[in-house]
Amino acid sequence: MTGGIPGGRPPGPALTGHEVAAAGTPPTIIEARDVVKSFGQTPALRGASIAAGAGEIVAIMGPSGSGKSTLLHCLAGILAPDEGEVWFAGQRLDTLPETRRSEIRRDRFGFVFQSGQLVPELTAEENVALPLLLGGARRAAALKEARPWFGRLGLDGMERRRSGELSGGQAQRVALARGMVARPEVLFADEPTGSLDSVSGELVMSLMTRATREQGTTVILVTHDARVAAYADREVVVRDGTVSALAVASSGAPQ
Repeated sequence: MTGGIPGGRPPGPALTGHEVAAAGTPPTIIEARDVVKSFGQTPALRGASIAAGAGEIVAIMGPSGSGKSTLLHCLAGILAPDEGEVWFAGQRLDTLPETRRSEIRRDRFGFVFQSGQLVPELTAEENVALPLLLGGARRAAALKEARPWFGRLGLDGMERRRSGELSGGQAQRVALARGMVARPEVLFADEPTGSLDSVSGELVMSLMTRATREQGTTVILVTHDARVAAYADREVVVRDGTVSALAVASSGAPQ
């Protein structure tokens, strides 16, 4: 399942995902081609290929140990593949120096993980503002950008709470706000509801879907839960390190 950046084409000027999404029918914004990755003698990916269009929500499903999280980490530039290519917005990502990949992760990608990974010493609003602060924004400006997310995600009044004072669902919504505050072009969500009960998980997915569609953000979503995957535009299945099947998902909340 490839496309969008023909093989052998030299990289052109890098576009933002939001610019690509606004250009009409969204072409591919992020893609892995024939990616191979091993950890020691253990193969994790065996030639996996996947592409996502700007503004598209793609769910990666598969059994434990299938390689789905490794594929996400390669797409995000966290891991460099042993073989194959990763492209983002018209540029080859996997061959960039780590310092440049780190800049792209900070400035153009957002992340939501299963446990939320909030910084316990910071308040909720400081956690949300963290990507902006790391990008060089002044504290007052970063907090000003962070605070509207609390109303958007049903967290009014929780701005000054710390992670230990939040429920699991509330903490995950704070993590979602942190992942979205800098208007990322791609949001990587690795089992974002895995530690939540079904009601909290449904709320997080509904809010995530709405927020990313409003901002034209592409979402790469790893999940083992079919109800979570049903929020995506499309599902792919990873088995034994390869993308073995794909299916069209019903967009929006599951019925």
